[in-house]
Amino acid sequence: MSNAYYTMKVAEITQETADAITLHLDHPDKNNIPYIPGQFLTLILPVNGQKVRRSYSLCSIPGEPYFSVTVKRVEGGLVSNFLADTAQVGQTIEVMAPLGNFVLKPDATQKRHIFLFGGGSGITPLMSMLKSTLKHEPQSRITLVYGNRNLESVIFKDQLAQLEQQYPQNLKIVHVFNESIADATEAQENIGLLDRTMVLRLLENLRVPGYQQESFYMCGPEAMMNEVREALHFMRVPNNQIFKESFTAPTSTEEHGADVTAAADSDEIIARTVTIIYEGQEYQVEVKPNETILEAGLKADIDLPYSCQAGLCTACMGKCLSGRVHLDEREGLSDAEIAQGYVLNCVGHPLTADVVIEIG
Repeated sequence: MSNAYYTMKVAEITQETADAITLHLDHPDKNNIPYIPGQFLTLILPVNGQKVRRSYSLCSIPGEPYFSVTVKRVEGGLVSNFLADTAQVGQTIEVMAPLGNFVLKPDATQKRHIFLFGGGSGITPLMSMLKSTLKHEPQSRITLVYGNRNLESVIFKDQLAQLEQQYPQNLKIVHVFNESIADATEAQENIGLLDRTMVLRLLENLRVPGYQQESFYMCGPEAMMNEVREALHFMRVPNNQIFKESFTAPTSTEEHGADVTAAADSDEIIARTVTIIYEGQEYQVEVKPNETILEAGLKADIDLPYSCQAGLCTACMGKCLSGRVHLDEREGLSDAEIAQGYVLNCVGHPLTADVVIEIG
């Protein structure tokens, strides 16, 4: 197996809410594997006799004793519900090394205002960013706007309250609840959806002078993130100051279906042979019209890296050295990566007969 894979032991389990747990995983052989706040772990689990992979954002920060991921039970969630039902302290879990481009690198010299918009379990990568920035970037300010159904569904509720108390000058947390709050002490909280109107109203009050540099990070339901992005665009926030992480593929493909290079109208998805260069070896695989490059590679017994299989996580990313590839989704790639020829094999289909992809 590639050295990108590790076996980690569950050291502790924290019950965050009625339907969310945090798994605290020991560093393998006490080896502190590096990662950047915002990245995720891919867990590989035996479910119903098959190995299934799912990505979970790290809510811990580098330097903490454990790798921590939070898993929320969801209707129809094969792996999330499996973990919620069966996870035990002492069990071992196979994982891939941390990956992901939705990151925030702390810089002690910075003085900036970082806005974090989270919905539900979307708080997990934001939690890592928040804690790391508070620890390593003392001149910066963080504002977290966190939407949930009600007070009981707030993941990390006590931990967030403690951090706000510990860093009163650096951290402001605003909760937005869908349901009315009976407790009078919570009457000041915002009730309603975290939509464009709510975001515009909040930002009017939350932006403070003295921070010319602002950045906006969001993670949560796609509809919520679209509303936040619309509000930011209305305020003329440049795109290079807005960052997002998707846990599921967007429902609309209007912006996302893409060819790595402009393709002629005659190009079509048919069976073609693709050359894959991986770990110093060269492989030729036939990719049929109804399968992706990743699926064809796995079928040929090439131990290719992958995780989400939805074009989001970049675990399967490779560089297209020649030929053209159509991507069903491009959510995981930046415009710059697309321009440089990077592709996501889990949603990639060859459009020409000369496709060569280098991975790693």
